[in-house]
Amino acid sequence: MNPFERIRAAYAALSPRTRLRAGYGVIIVLVAAIALSAVTNRVAALERKRRQREGDLVEMMSLKGRLLEARALSQRFTNRLAATRGDDTPAKIVEETGIRGKSLRISPVKGAERPGFVEDAAEVKIEGVSANEAVNLLYRLEKGPRPVIVRKALLKTRFDDPSRLDLTLTVALLKAAPGVR
Repeated sequence: MNPFERIRAAYAALSPRTRLRAGYGVIIVLVAAIALSAVTNRVAALERKRRQREGDLVEMMSLKGRLLEARALSQRFTNRLAATRGDDTPAKIVEETGIRGKSLRISPVKGAERPGFVEDAAEVKIEGVSANEAVNLLYRLEKGPRPVIVRKALLKTRFDDPSRLDLTLTVALLKAAPGVR
């Protein structure tokens, strides 16, 4: 006799009242299994949603950091642009650095126009500067209080004194376009 036939024979031998109770017991077990399955599925769905939101939160925190960094950079640029006066020129800014070398020549070149900005450009040739002075000049131009862009830099060692350099720079001073503030 197989196990199913034994269970059927034992069920048939029970009184009707006991069969009814056994039926209720089976129904309760099945309802509990269905409820447990539904709860487990809901918990798994909530867990997936939580992991997804944690990932979104991590991404948003990195984006917030990038936004704050971009905002700070924009504010620094705005402050540097506001520090530019109408009489500022690339020649004046280069001369303010105090680095002259043996000779200093500054000739204006055509600057580009960008939306909201006007570039005042000049070609600067300085002969006979040390490498330290060249680095200091570039640093003071790029990190100074006014928005200056070094477009091109050409360094050549001097034939008569290899410890000295000839420096040719194309420097652009950014100014707010007329009517923009």
